[in-house]
Amino acid sequence: MNDAAASPKAGSDQEPAFAVPGRIPEGAQLWLIRHGETEWSKSGRHTGRTDLRLTPEGEVQAGALRDLLARVGPAYVISSPRQRALDTARIAGLRVDAVDEDLAEWDYGDYEGRTTAQIRESVPGWTVWTHPSPHGETIDEVSSRADHVLTRALDRLGDGPVVLISHGHISRVIGARWIGLPASHGSHLALDTAAPSLLGAQHGIPVIDRWNMLIPAASEGNAR
Repeated sequence: MNDAAASPKAGSDQEPAFAVPGRIPEGAQLWLIRHGETEWSKSGRHTGRTDLRLTPEGEVQAGALRDLLARVGPAYVISSPRQRALDTARIAGLRVDAVDEDLAEWDYGDYEGRTTAQIRESVPGWTVWTHPSPHGETIDEVSSRADHVLTRALDRLGDGPVVLISHGHISRVIGARWIGLPASHGSHLALDTAAPSLLGAQHGIPVIDRWNMLIPAASEGNAR
């Protein structure tokens, strides 16, 4: 391989991790928030297409985000179209500027509504990160959606903090892609319901500033 002809390394000061040309604005704040608890997140059931509402505890978790988000003062808020995400945004005091299908949760196909333990009864060792989901999305498809979201968010970061309201697995993919890792590395980024995370930059290089932050009033009932 000719080093002189090699493309810039993802995550370097020449190219952001998700391959968008140019540098990330200094002081950029991209907040990533998973929706509050639902009955299925509480029991560990995979929830992709199914449009569940928040539990009473999930509403408490969303309300606990109000003070933090008021201090952040978002310039732009993008939400998944799923009701659990939209309700989280509303209860947290956010005005949603755009609804983006690319922020929807992983499509689990035939595994929708099933727990990992149930899936492993027929597919030993199964994880969403390492095995296919029949009639669902591939990890490459989810990674592509995450990159599209990051591209759109980057366009708004110059105006101030951007907030993404989304779901567990797609948010973990977004976190991994922000720092130039393959989507499968999202498996190492545990994320609780209603937990905020902050993606930023140092010297133009994307970093995870904070991840899976604890909001005291929202700390009960979290499920991964």
